[in-house]
Amino acid sequence: MSELQPIVEIQNLTKHYGDFAALEDLSLTVHRGQILGFIGPNGAGKTTTIKILVGLAKPTSGAARIAGVDCAKQSARIKRLVGYMPDGFGAYDNMRVREYLDFFGAAFGIPRRQRQRRIDEVLEITASTYMRDRFVESLSHGMQQRVGIARTLLHDPEVLIFDEPANGLDPQARIEMRELLLHLAACDKTLIVTSHILPELSRICDQVAILTHGRLRAAGSLDKIMHDLRQRRMIEIQLTSGEKAEQAEQVLRKILHDDEPVTVSPAESMVRFETVRSDDALSEVLGSLVQAGVKLAQFRELQADLEDAFLSVIRQTEDESEPAEPVG
Repeated sequence: MSELQPIVEIQNLTKHYGDFAALEDLSLTVHRGQILGFIGPNGAGKTTTIKILVGLAKPTSGAARIAGVDCAKQSARIKRLVGYMPDGFGAYDNMRVREYLDFFGAAFGIPRRQRQRRIDEVLEITASTYMRDRFVESLSHGMQQRVGIARTLLHDPEVLIFDEPANGLDPQARIEMRELLLHLAACDKTLIVTSHILPELSRICDQVAILTHGRLRAAGSLDKIMHDLRQRRMIEIQLTSGEKAEQAEQVLRKILHDDEPVTVSPAESMVRFETVRSDDALSEVLGSLVQAGVKLAQFRELQADLEDAFLSVIRQTEDESEPAEPVG
């Protein structure tokens, strides 16, 4: 992979529809060869951002550039630089895969001789060559998704935007989709991927951007996001055989504060609690448990994942939007 260089640059991007702010002051950079996971609840501003990036909408203010080309002012050039696969596969009836790709290749202005060679190439990249003579409507959803990606690759764009590419796929097809997206990034393509399947997304992304209510709430690597959000830590205590979890819980509740919830699993001889304490403070908790006679087999932190980060952002957003209690 080449050295990191900006390929998608979004600066103070804002989009208003009348009095409604669909997007507010979004700034974001994606580097060549990276995969950005672009996530948020419905209505967060993801679709509006994508429409601006592919030249289908103009911002109210701010700018977005791909490879230095302004998405609003040079939309014809942008369409050459971007391949976009929306959520939902559109196909005409009675078209074979090769005819389908030939139709879109012609729409991109690829000459006929080059078009046939390029169709062969994108079918090979997406492991879809065996489908070339099959009717598109006869394909499974997973096969159609791969043909859809082949379509986005026809004009050899630098940036690929995929909206929910793993949606509706079975486990095997999801694995194949993951491997394909990673392969495209390894070929120096830059990917922006939206998905509600967060565990799957976290397996492929270099960077994550989380939007709510049109605003960017967190961006960066997952580790950076978790650090910036000061995500509550989940600590798991595995007790030795025969040690009663309820007794350990009673000791723990005397040590912890009221805002540090404790959960108990007697069948597993396990106790968990949430906290924002530092490593040093957690060492003190461990020492207090041992001093109190609690017999531990393990005291460890459970690693947070993308779902944890997303839910943390949602909770913070809800807390910020709650009206303040009236005074007096």
